[in-house]
Amino acid sequence: MTRQERAAWGFVGPVLLITSLVFVLPVLLAMALAVTDYSIYAMAASDNVRFVGAANFTELLRTPLFWRALGNTFLFACLGVPMAIGASLFAALLLNDATVRWKPFWRVALFAPYVTSVVATAIVWRFVLNTRFGLLNYALSWVGVGPVDWLGDPRASIPAILLFVTWKIFGYNMIVFTAALSAVPVELMEAARLDGASRWERFRHVTLPAIGPTLLLAAVMSVAGFLQLFSEPYVMTMGGPAQSTVTVLYFMFDEGFKWWNLGQASAVALILFVLILALTTIQTRIGRRYEWL
Repeated sequence: MTRQERAAWGFVGPVLLITSLVFVLPVLLAMALAVTDYSIYAMAASDNVRFVGAANFTELLRTPLFWRALGNTFLFACLGVPMAIGASLFAALLLNDATVRWKPFWRVALFAPYVTSVVATAIVWRFVLNTRFGLLNYALSWVGVGPVDWLGDPRASIPAILLFVTWKIFGYNMIVFTAALSAVPVELMEAARLDGASRWERFRHVTLPAIGPTLLLAAVMSVAGFLQLFSEPYVMTMGGPAQSTVTVLYFMFDEGFKWWNLGQASAVALILFVLILALTTIQTRIGRRYEWL
């Protein structure tokens, strides 16, 4: 090894070691637990652990609540990802406008929810969405809309959580999009303007291709985030009403730490890992097709 290679390994080695300890090792242990019946009894005596093969996975396929959680999770992802990315990109385009004043203030204000505690902000939003004295219902009453049971009606609980999650996370993508928009060559925009391109045409044919890799990154991160949704429904609705906000991660938490069925919980974690990996691969291939990578 050359001196430069040894120096490179000196910098990369500790990071790889830490990554192995906090990511690779837990993943391997979860894979091992997924094929056992590891439970609270196994914690007392390892002799109680039995190898069950694929029994945990077949049991999940026969569990209606697992399929309900999987459907809810995909519904959150299908609705939430376009909302979060659309709101982020719209805010970034507004802040990229030269006529907007106090840009640093707006960037900090819109980014602040992302770095605040999920539990604390979820509790605040429970008061905002309260049926009797919530600010949202109070605002709706001014336009003649009656009170809505946002967290107690299965038809309103998912939109309420989506509204909260979009408000909570869109600031991160907004900052990323703002940086990407600032890197779009000014010459291209000027050339398109001189050629008579409208604002929409400049956005469609100049801005979007230029920020394509950033858009792909935001999509991958957002999909993975929504598939791992847990804290928001746990704090706001406890999976209700009528299990309408139970997600895969919520179901895994109940199996592992409510019923102490850690083998089956590990199987759920493994399934979720495979789903996220598959969707990330699909998104990456789409990005390569459109030359975003």
